[in-house]
Parts: sequence; C-alpha cells; structure tokens
Amino acid sequence: MTISRRALLTALASVPLASLLPRTAFAAYPDKPIRLIVPFAAGGNADLVARIVGEAMSPSLGQLIVVESRAGAGGSIGAAAVATAAPDGYTLLTGSNGPLTVNPFVQAKLPYDPLKDFVPIGLANLAPHSIVLNNSVQAKTLAELIEMSKKQQITLGTAGVGSASHMTLARFNAVTGAKFVHVPYRGGGALVPDVLAGTVSGAMTEVSTLLAHHGQGKIRIFAVASAKRLSRLPDVPTMNESGVKDFTAASYVGVLAPAKTPADVVATLEKALVKALADKSAQDKFVASGAELVPEVFQTSRGFAVYIAREYENSKHAAQLAGLKPE
Repeated sequence: MTISRRALLTALASVPLASLLPRTAFAAYPDKPIRLIVPFAAGGNADLVARIVGEAMSPSLGQLIVVESRAGAGGSIGAAAVATAAPDGYTLLTGSNGPLTVNPFVQAKLPYDPLKDFVPIGLANLAPHSIVLNNSVQAKTLAELIEMSKKQQITLGTAGVGSASHMTLARFNAVTGAKFVHVPYRGGGALVPDVLAGTVSGAMTEVSTLLAHHGQGKIRIFAVASAKRLSRLPDVPTMNESGVKDFTAASYVGVLAPAKTPADVVATLEKALVKALADKSAQDKFVASGAELVPEVFQTSRGFAVYIAREYENSKHAAQLAGLKPE
C-alpha cells in the first residue's frame, strides 16, 4: 500500500515529539549508577577518598556512585580503563600522583596521556607529606636533622622508587642539601614496621601513614610539608616554618572523566563534588585521616587542571633530581 506524503506528515504530526528523539536527547544526566574507578587496591588513601566522595556526591546526583578497584602498574591499568571508556559521565577516575603526574616519568609505555585523555572534575583530597622519625633519632629541629644527615647516615623510607613520596624526598634533598638515604618500600604501609623498630631512621610519607603511632608516642611526625599546621597536629611545624621556604608536597586525589565528556556533564559532576566537599561529615572524615581540606580554587575542573599541570612539572623536575628514567 502506498502512503501519500500528506498522509505521512499527518501521521507524524500526531506522534509525540519525544518518541521520535534518541534517548540521549531527553534523558537527564545521570539516569543510572556511576562507576568511580580506583586504580589501586582497596584500603589505601585513594580508595578512602573515593568512598567518602562517592557517598557525599550521590544525593546531589540522585544516583549511586559505585567504587570499583582496578589495581596494577602503579595506577596505570585503572587510569587506562577510564581513558578509553565512553565519555558519557558514567565512568570516572579517582586520579592521584601516580597515574597522573609520576608514571609519565617512570613508565616508558604509558597507555594513555594524563594531560590529554582526561578532563578534570575537581581536586578532592590533599594528604600532606611529612618527615617521620624513630624516637632514637635525637634531632630537635629540622635544621639540626639536615646537618646530621651530612655527618651520619639518616635513612628515610618511601612508598617506593618513583612514588610521590620518593619524588618529595628527592626535591627536599636538592633544596636543602640534606643527604638523606632513600630506602624504597612496596607501598606506604610496608615501611611502618621498620620505622617503629628503628630499622630505618624514619620516613618521608603521608601524614596519615603513621598518625596513630605518633599519637601513641611511638614515633615523631617531625615536620609537615603543608601550607599551614594541621588541626590534628597543632604542635608539629610546617617545613616552611622550619626554614625550608615555601616547601609543600602532598599525595593528592581528585576526580576525572574521559576526555570529550560533554561540558554540561562535567559541570553537573563539578557542582556535585563542590557540594560534597562542603559537607561537614565528609570534611570531618578527611581531617580525621590527617588530610588538609582542599582550597576552593582547586575544587573545580579548571582549578584541578591548573593543579595537575603544576604537579606534572614538579614531578618532572623531581624525576631528574632522582635520576629516574622511564623503563
């Protein structure tokens, strides 16, 4: 049967417009759960941040945020999975120093470009680095400790060769002239027993790593690389206060989406993250872990992009100081 043009137009006019449009033309984002990929094993700082942020963002988005661990290759496996995911806002990355601003200088065949394959949503957490000492080390000030390192062996553990804390130690030695001996471990948690036992003099690590032991008097968090003193450690000076001018360093964690994610989706996620970071309950959890609250300027997509670019250059310089080359 042949249908006339007039009959066809009349029939189409009677059909609701919405039924003729593709689903994406009218579906409000998000309309299903969102996956938040953590590129490390469960239980670490990135996993902790992902769960706090995911829980706090969900009410604003009206959808569950499912935290999924995809560990391996220093965070590169999980990061690559997000970089190649559909840019629709339903697969996000919990991004940190390793996959974003360290691995490019220590891994020769990185399967993604950290500056081109993601769009930042916002910075969520800053875990300041610190010098932690076994109680057997007699130094009273940071200046005294630096001088001591030039005359005797002072060993500091880090989370491993090419880790964020290793990069910080390399920068610190270069800036101060200290001669701290680097002792790499397989992760921040692995160095704890040796610091407690005095097998190593101490560590350059996130404040959170040994915070509980500091409170028990088993070790000393000697100085923190934060812009100001931490509320959990009001008696511990910053490195800047101790004479190392403007020296700050932290393990950071933020949220990113695949490149080419629509701008309106990025804006929706950014708004939800900013609101989550203002939540008192989330803030209390971060502070309890030894973190410092993220300045508002870095909580946005644009601010986090600036932060990543700065950290990328810092890591590039630190890798050169440490003599690291991509392998």
